[in-house]
Amino acid sequence: MDIGAMSMAHSQGQAKQQASLSIMNKAMDTGEQQGEFVNNMLESSQPQQAAHPSKGSSVDVSI
Repeated sequence: MDIGAMSMAHSQGQAKQQASLSIMNKAMDTGEQQGEFVNNMLESSQPQQAAHPSKGSSVDVSI
């Protein structure tokens, strides 16, 4: 194998590695953004209060 072919093979390998790393970084960024979005949604959601707060606080059960 001559030097030119070796150089081209090495360059192609580096290009593939760069592309792979770029895709992985984008996937990680997307996952991080989605996680932050979910956290914000959970933090901003408040528990719903009953229409009548006095109703449903106790249950009478007889056997």
